[in-house]
Amino acid sequence: MNIKKIQTLSFACCIFAALFSLSLFSFNADISLIAFPVSTIFTVFLAFFMLKKLFSDSNLAFIAVSREFLQYLPYVLLVSFVFRRAGNSGTPFVLDLISVILWLFACIFSLVILHYLNPKYISKISKEWSNYLELKKAERKNSANKSFLKSGIRELLSWIDALVQAVFMVLLLNIFIVQLYEIPSESMVPEFLIKDRVVVFKTLSGPKFPLSEVGLPYIKKYNRGDIVVFRNPHYAADRKSEVRTFLSQLVYMCTLTKVNLNVDENGNQKADPLVKRVCGVEGEQLMMQDGILYARTKKSPDFKVVESDSKWATWNLNAVKPSLKKGIRDLPLTESDYADLLSVEEERRNLNLKETSSECKKISDNFASIWKRTSNTKSGKLSFSDEQLSVYSLFINSNYFTASLLSSQNGSDWFTAFMTDWILKIPEFNGDLYSEANYRLNLMIKLLAGKMILRNAELYISSLQNDVWQRDSIQNENLQKAQKLYTYVMLLDLRNMPVFPANADDGSARYIPKNCYFMMGDNRFNSLDMRHSYDRWNTKLTVFDAYSVTYTTDMQPQYVNRSRMLGSTSYRFWPVSRAGIPGNTGR
Repeated sequence: MNIKKIQTLSFACCIFAALFSLSLFSFNADISLIAFPVSTIFTVFLAFFMLKKLFSDSNLAFIAVSREFLQYLPYVLLVSFVFRRAGNSGTPFVLDLISVILWLFACIFSLVILHYLNPKYISKISKEWSNYLELKKAERKNSANKSFLKSGIRELLSWIDALVQAVFMVLLLNIFIVQLYEIPSESMVPEFLIKDRVVVFKTLSGPKFPLSEVGLPYIKKYNRGDIVVFRNPHYAADRKSEVRTFLSQLVYMCTLTKVNLNVDENGNQKADPLVKRVCGVEGEQLMMQDGILYARTKKSPDFKVVESDSKWATWNLNAVKPSLKKGIRDLPLTESDYADLLSVEEERRNLNLKETSSECKKISDNFASIWKRTSNTKSGKLSFSDEQLSVYSLFINSNYFTASLLSSQNGSDWFTAFMTDWILKIPEFNGDLYSEANYRLNLMIKLLAGKMILRNAELYISSLQNDVWQRDSIQNENLQKAQKLYTYVMLLDLRNMPVFPANADDGSARYIPKNCYFMMGDNRFNSLDMRHSYDRWNTKLTVFDAYSVTYTTDMQPQYVNRSRMLGSTSYRFWPVSRAGIPGNTGR
């Protein structure tokens, strides 16, 4: 390689950098305005030092300066690319594509030039360049002997330069090739514990240039059971938040992982990205009941058990092997709690609707009899809000319900409707196990609440003292059952999931769209995943009962498009004792 060819390459590099700068020109009065001048000023300095000083003036003192500018060229242009797309208005895909192509050519030429400007090869370019290199070596040696301070400063600056370049190089590697993640929560226990570190390869997952859709093609197809890293869809994906994410990642690396600016509007650390397992794939409709995942497709319209899900879904952490259990910080349920949960589910499955209807009628008739025997002075008609009909309120405020019903004109009628209205029409569930289970659970709660209200009325009509009420064995037994039912309802949205995607209004099935996936954590009782919203609200336990019990829910399943997926966990390298390929190594 001779000087003339290197000069030609340098000219081409500057031309592509200049064209790239032109592609960043913006007419918007926002942050995108600074992209063009930043890129242009850098390109002008690059051309000045290389084309003017180094080659035109033959001032070999600018070899080192030219090398520095060439080394920073990819990073400065990339930051300018981000600034241009950080404004209020987006950029067309075609313009993004042109900018990326120009960036690639500028980077390729800069890398080739850097190769030949390497001290190992400079001596081969010309005798003049070789003599200059030897002269600089001698000068550095003499200056090091004369001034320890100057050499120390020069060494410090070289270390800072190396650090900054390393940060940007790692940033490029993180975007397009590989990234390391630290597990922040216990949602994937026992597969991953907090502080586990994993490697995620991104190249096959279609990584894109920041704030654009230009990038590598999607090659990776995810399968059920794959553990994936993906952007949290609960957070906004607008341009402003994406810029903040990119800059926070840059600061995070520049501060050697000490400063993380990736926070939400309230200043709380974002749970982004997430690490979960693929549990549903395109073309499926899912449902989970009693911890068992079901799926169906257009070709197989009946829900069938997803057998593989039981290999990684973990419900009782007390049963994991001791070596892992000692590393788990939070055990959501004790062995006794889990046994109670299973007993509630067994009771619900065995609930006889005919016997339940007879029992509900009997309770309402007995209450009506007591209502008639109480004072004829009744207040106006009552009604209860959905919040008052929550599971917690029904059980904890049974005394209030009893007093209100006995003293109201329509108390007996309302209680009869509450206990027996569901009997008029028992629905057909057609394989919807979730809806049927919640319907039955609703009846179990109403039956127990009815017994508690009736018992309160019986104690009231007997004119017993309050301390006798508190020692009543029947009511105490009811309260113990109420505690078990309430605890189960608290776990309801972690243990089950309605049909997802929900059926159309005409009842026809909907399926997870193409290139979309559904993810859950393995630690199902401690995983805020794609089953849940970050908000909570009060809702009816079943739509098939006008007087349904209500509960607080965050159930709002959603799937994730592959464009939000960053890659699969390929290897766990820390701790060394559990190093290996993740999959089902937690068992």
